[in-house]
Amino acid sequence: MLNAKPLPSYLAKRYQGWKATTYKDNEAWYHRLSDEGQHPRAMVISCCDSRVHVTSIFGADQGEFFIHRNIANLVPPYKPDGQQHGTSAAIEFAVTSLKVAHVIVIGHSSCGGAKGCHDMCAGLAPELEEKTSFLGRWLDILRPGYERIKDLPEPERGRAIEKQAVLVSLENLMTFPFVKSEVESGRLSLHGLWHDIGEGLVEHYLPEIGEFRAV
Repeated sequence: MLNAKPLPSYLAKRYQGWKATTYKDNEAWYHRLSDEGQHPRAMVISCCDSRVHVTSIFGADQGEFFIHRNIANLVPPYKPDGQQHGTSAAIEFAVTSLKVAHVIVIGHSSCGGAKGCHDMCAGLAPELEEKTSFLGRWLDILRPGYERIKDLPEPERGRAIEKQAVLVSLENLMTFPFVKSEVESGRLSLHGLWHDIGEGLVEHYLPEIGEFRAV
């Protein structure tokens, strides 16, 4: 028997309010989205963090972004081993089926996942080293990024590893053959962003100078 309960009342009330207002005022648009399917121009890979709201940041409406969220907005390397890979499956669908023109990886300030990788690699979080830790094994993806920033002064490492989560993911995206071929043909572009939650700032990575700069 499934151990599931009804939706919390505060969420049920919010849904009912949305259905009576936003949905009712735009009902034809929602029917069009349903009937014609989705045609997003961009895929966004962002963190699960509840403070990161990419549709609000970019003023996006339903149907504009194909969004995949995971811990620390990480993309693993291409690994066709016949196992279950949620992030890789989302990327494959976005690029090969939806034919998105852009893949955007967006990291953020105060990222618990990036900090977890830093602490694990620095020997401060032995529980994440356990083979049974799903979180630790996921954060292994970011180990190369930690190696690049580990010698920085301690106050600088937090923000640095958050940005490395973006850069490692961009590098790993190019290990997917169907991503690499689309990028090289000019039909797909990759973008790396970092968002300062408190300041409302968005920076983008500029490969020609090897730095993040304010948008």
